[in-house]
Amino acid sequence: QVQLVESGGGLVQAGESLRLSCVASGMLFSRYIMNWYRQAPGMGRVLVAQISPSGAPNYDLSVKGRFTISRDNAKNTLYLQMNSLKPEDTSVYYCNAQGQTGYWGQGIQVTVSS
Repeated sequence: QVQLVESGGGLVQAGESLRLSCVASGMLFSRYIMNWYRQAPGMGRVLVAQISPSGAPNYDLSVKGRFTISRDNAKNTLYLQMNSLKPEDTSVYYCNAQGQTGYWGQGIQVTVSS
């Protein structure tokens, strides 16, 4: 029933931008803290951005000033605007609805070439 469907990933060159989207269904989206995680090859899953139900954001230092997390509760959609992308941003990105177990998107590949 609960689904988080991600889109907007792909292959870009360093310095370019992408916007990820995550459309939620089957849940009370507006009540959840929402997160973007990423997992690079051979690495663990890392929280990179978080947004409260009211829209207050938090960022990992590695993306602060380059990425912007936002949400549109009327559309049940979470966004991650990624600017000035670097090769080290290459990862699978995951949308997450925070909870005891939470809900996860399927993951979407972002590849940044140098």
